[in-house]
Amino acid sequence: MITGEVADFEEALLGCIDSDEIVSLASALIDAGGENPGGTEGDVANVLAARCRDLGFRVEVVDVAPGRPNVIVSVGGSTDPGVLFVGHSDVVPAGGGWSTDPFRATTRDGRLYGRGACDMKGGLAAVVIAMAAIERAAGELTAPVSLACLVDEEDTGLGIRAFVQSGTTAGGPAPRYSHCIVAEPTDLVTITACRGAANLEIVVTGRSAHAGRPSNGRSAIKAAAKIVGLVEESAHEMRQNPHPVLGPATWNVGTIVGGTGTSMVADRCVLTVDRRLLPGEDAHEIARELSLSIDGAGITGDGVEVSVGVSMEMPGFLTSENSDTAAAAVAAVTDAVGYRGTDVWTASCDGGFVARDLGTPVVVLGPGEIETQAHQPDESVSVQQLCDSARAYALLASRIVALPAVLSRTKG
Repeated sequence: MITGEVADFEEALLGCIDSDEIVSLASALIDAGGENPGGTEGDVANVLAARCRDLGFRVEVVDVAPGRPNVIVSVGGSTDPGVLFVGHSDVVPAGGGWSTDPFRATTRDGRLYGRGACDMKGGLAAVVIAMAAIERAAGELTAPVSLACLVDEEDTGLGIRAFVQSGTTAGGPAPRYSHCIVAEPTDLVTITACRGAANLEIVVTGRSAHAGRPSNGRSAIKAAAKIVGLVEESAHEMRQNPHPVLGPATWNVGTIVGGTGTSMVADRCVLTVDRRLLPGEDAHEIARELSLSIDGAGITGDGVEVSVGVSMEMPGFLTSENSDTAAAAVAAVTDAVGYRGTDVWTASCDGGFVARDLGTPVVVLGPGEIETQAHQPDESVSVQQLCDSARAYALLASRIVALPAVLSRTKG
């Protein structure tokens, strides 16, 4: 009896998902822009908030910085723990090489084109339409299904840090969440772990002198070169001790800027360094350890000073493949489109903050392929996969927050 009721409910649920609605919303979000760096997410937030108000969602808009609002939308109550979807409103700069206007969404040959189509306006639209379907099919819910659409994911993470620090509901207690799904592009493979990322800035100061007698000065560039050597030694050590799931943490020296002229000893040099983080690693502790290594190697002193700071940190996460969240995601995708399995990422995302700061199990799951479609000219996503993602999201969230209530009402 219950099996038939579940099948009937889920058939009705999936019947509420309209691919045209998904494409319409994704297109409007693409057209609204949101390039970052640039801090221009406001128009995207306005489009999303307006559409969600039209759908009858609870909508909260919270400015993180001037013109840069997080948008938190929810359906259902807040009595029981619910499901949190996480996305972002910003996109990387369009750049050149496009065959179409990157901020005028177009659809051809079954694909939606535009900057952010894959990363991640398509995923946002799929979540919103899935939430609308759940509310239409299930009626009153005691647990929330929420979408946190956050600013600044592509740069320094202002939005996610504000979200985990302040909660989601003004004037009342924040909802609790037992599952989190980050709607980044994964080709509908469930990602159960990813490394984090940190940007370190290393500032080296020395003493200028005429190049005819360099011994009178203290070269910041020479000291910086020794620091690069230390970083490479650390990278080699980490390769010898990889994480069993995510592989090794990594270092990459991205930029070096120093000196003022060829005939002068450089009195300043700045390095920016990418450090990929394993779950549980802290960027500020890594910066402190690097600073101690620099001092221990004799690089500082005698007119040379070095400071190591953290300009950005995004933690990683690790969720068991056997967890309820991962199992629910895999099952929902399988029932929506067929088995897609699990994997791990070498990239990073806002989900690490949710896992670390809120203690909520996280997976990453969404339409599009991050390596072949995102962050490049003629970015696109399959319209069919947008629809498949919405179906999977609806099944996943409804099985956690809606189906128990529906069956309870049926029995009553």
